Amino acid sequence: MPLDPAPAPAPPPPPVRFWPVDDLPALDPDPFLDEVLREEPVTRIRLPHGDGYAWLVTRYEDVRFVTSDPRFSREEVVGRDVTTMRPVPVASQTAGLQYIDPPRHNRLRRVVARAFTGRSMQRLRPLAEHRAAELLDAMERDGAPADLMEHLHGPFPIAVIRDFLGVDEKDWHRWAQTGEALLSAGVESKERAAEAAKATRARIVELLQQRREDPREDLAGVLAQAVASGEITDDEAISLATAIQVSGGHAVRNNSGSMMYALLTHPGHMDRLRREPELLPRAVDELFRYVPHRNGVGIPRVATEDVEVGGQLVRAGDVVYNAYVSANRDPDVFDDPDSLDFDRETAAHLAFGHGPHHCLAAIMARMEAEVMIGSVLTRFPAIRLAVAPEEVEFQRQGLIRGPRTLPVTW
Repeated sequence: MPLDPAPAPAPPPPPVRFWPVDDLPALDPDPFLDEVLREEPVTRIRLPHGDGYAWLVTRYEDVRFVTSDPRFSREEVVGRDVTTMRPVPVASQTAGLQYIDPPRHNRLRRVVARAFTGRSMQRLRPLAEHRAAELLDAMERDGAPADLMEHLHGPFPIAVIRDFLGVDEKDWHRWAQTGEALLSAGVESKERAAEAAKATRARIVELLQQRREDPREDLAGVLAQAVASGEITDDEAISLATAIQVSGGHAVRNNSGSMMYALLTHPGHMDRLRREPELLPRAVDELFRYVPHRNGVGIPRVATEDVEVGGQLVRAGDVVYNAYVSANRDPDVFDDPDSLDFDRETAAHLAFGHGPHHCLAAIMARMEAEVMIGSVLTRFPAIRLAVAPEEVEFQRQGLIRGPRTLPVTW
């Protein structure tokens, strides 16, 4: 009786590629990601810091698979020296929702989700429109040329986050000081970082105490109520509020600035939005797909068992990074992916992630982008860049890509 043939040996894993994650001009896609997406969409990489290698997943369907499969854990990253872009973690491993898995993740997310609802955005949107109008009033008074980052994209997201948290306007100056210090502390001394974190914590503790005495429907009120009912602890409430304050201001500032740069360098698209303002929500969604919102990759996951991803065997204990930016340019999903197309009718983009860690603040980020773009186009119908596109200075050595300055005239 003939013996069954021996199974074919597994193909060898791909070589480890070093990815320096260089600064890139303006909104140019990362050539490394473009190459890997075409030639080896699930490959192994080594980043500038940390130890070992990681798998890099770049295709749309593979990214969706990894980010939604419970066999890939964020909690398992905590305490490990993984290969990474930075000498310190991208986000705090003890704060918020970033480094936890279900079921604890589900419990905290349910609480925060109560603040990110359609009803809360209806309450917040008129406030956001008022903040944008005030900021553009000041820009108009100062006259052209003006820096949109200084006048709108910088202060506006911070103002909206304060309104969302429930900070009284009389306290704004104190929150502005601590928020700016916290965002810049990564490039400053450890002492300043510690002082900024301590001051931010004190502000949030004070605000949560106010909401226990004066309940409202803002985020501080939601968190204070959840602490009072025993759903979350004081430390969890403080961590959640801190993470939302910091990430909301910084990410929206840069993403919205990049969106406006994209429009200013696509005058035909901007003219169409002026003629068809009802197109704005759809245009904003396409801008989220089109704009490369970050450098490199964010928070990794660790495989808890052997899993096949895109034809490659990822072993238990291996580190896996997802490249949302490349997934949003996957030609198998998005026709002519490098073009900005307001009439695009394809799959949902992954700019806000996917699965359990899909960004809860997506509903607010969309609202803020609509308010900023709509307000600018209405107030300044002839707005245009005051310098050549290549002269616009972008962030360097940052995790989030975006213009440092955006000089405009009208």
